[in-house]
Amino acid sequence: MTHRQPDRSPYYFFVRDQLPELQRRGLPLTGVVDAVPYCSQAWALLTKEEKTIYKEKAYKWNEKKHSQKAVEETRNLAQSVPACLTTKMPSVASLPDASAMSWKNDQAVIADIFYFLNIYSHGKLPSHCEQRFLPCEIGCVKYSLQDGIMAEFHRFIDPEVPPRGFRYHCQAASDATHKIPISGFHLSRSGYAVVLQELLEFVQPARGVCPLFYCRSNDRFRINWCLSRMASVTGIESHLELLAVEDLVVELYRKKYQKEPSKTWVCRELDVFLWDFSSNTRCKWHEENDIICCALASCKKIAYCISKSLASVYGVSLTAAHLPLQDSDYGESTNTKMVVLDAGRFQKMKAQGSGCDRHFTSPSQDQELVPSN
Repeated sequence: MTHRQPDRSPYYFFVRDQLPELQRRGLPLTGVVDAVPYCSQAWALLTKEEKTIYKEKAYKWNEKKHSQKAVEETRNLAQSVPACLTTKMPSVASLPDASAMSWKNDQAVIADIFYFLNIYSHGKLPSHCEQRFLPCEIGCVKYSLQDGIMAEFHRFIDPEVPPRGFRYHCQAASDATHKIPISGFHLSRSGYAVVLQELLEFVQPARGVCPLFYCRSNDRFRINWCLSRMASVTGIESHLELLAVEDLVVELYRKKYQKEPSKTWVCRELDVFLWDFSSNTRCKWHEENDIICCALASCKKIAYCISKSLASVYGVSLTAAHLPLQDSDYGESTNTKMVVLDAGRFQKMKAQGSGCDRHFTSPSQDQELVPSN
């Protein structure tokens, strides 16, 4: 197993330039690491312009290192790329809708397998930037109404170097959401080629057939762009069908009730935060650091919402694979994880019917809900 070589700082290149002079003075130094303690004072005396020279050296070296790493990973995986990764990914506009699906009966519905996917990025960059996103975390769950969550996939991705001038922008966006560091994060060990390969091994597609992935419609452009970026950087052309989970929910309702709820209503119901702090929802790192935004958790919460609303409709008994154990007996409008700090504001929110702690109900029942005491 090879160890990841860390990025080099401007100070490293300054010390490297000072090493010959220090050795000439007779100091017993064999490398840059030995010379680090002897150069701190000289570094502090440099002007801003002089330090900029070393910052440029560090930036160019790190950028070149990441490019070489991607090429090496691609070469190592070239012989084991599945047949599912041989077609160029279509654009978002050409992706089919979930409504094109058809099931013969209810048993076919509950036995069908869905994959819920999400990819987090270090912010979103302007359209004129080649790198619109910097993929840093990926989560995916394998799910069916019959068995609940059958398997899960999660990786922290070794991101690319942010475009020059946008590092603070990317870090600020990360701090406001998933809080994954841009550099120096010890869990980001998987490069683009490794992530794509392991994702395909996780779904284990049948020969000549690629599975369907679902995500929130608002996340669809970002996830599709990140998949395309990872494929283009590594030289692996991938073909992954990426559909909107809202369309899937509408289709599941239509199959059972012969009526379609509005997508606006479905989107609102998917925005619940009931399971934000439930056990076994977030990845280990986000759980330990008590951070809500987690790519794996976002996928699991989609599965929880569908299980809570549609499992009983299709005659499936809820299990620990469908919902967290402590949540399986919750009422339709009760969130025992909520701590009320401002009773007046909470009552006002209840009166306005925010709906943030409700699960799916039928559209007609939604109008009949009243706040519980």
